[in-house]
Amino acid sequence: MGMQLTQPPLRTVFLPKTITKRRFVPKTKPPEFRMNSYVVDEINAYVAIRDIALAEAEKDPSSVNLERVRIANDFVENCLKPARSPYESQHLPEADAARERGRCQAVKVRLSLLRSRSNAAAARGHAHAA
Repeated sequence: MGMQLTQPPLRTVFLPKTITKRRFVPKTKPPEFRMNSYVVDEINAYVAIRDIALAEAEKDPSSVNLERVRIANDFVENCLKPARSPYESQHLPEADAARERGRCQAVKVRLSLLRSRSNAAAARGHAHAA
């Protein structure tokens, strides 16, 4: 038995004679733009991870979930610091970075409230057990 192909073989694409190949040449963007776009997407992914962790902690404010939010928020906050040489072009646009820095502060406040509630609930549980 030999290996079986899991995908059909690639087919050659023929362009119609009335359309020039030049029209299909992909426009290249400068490497700085491509890298910045990649970095912005990556930072936004970390923001989404942080937001998901916060939503989970809202439902179940266990110490593990609260710590997960803290770590994710610290990471996002670190990503929003101004980049140093040679990475200046790899950052969120300043308006987005400022908004996200504000969200990081709001998450810290929310995290503090969730910890307080969790600690109060644990204290009540210990008081009833005694």
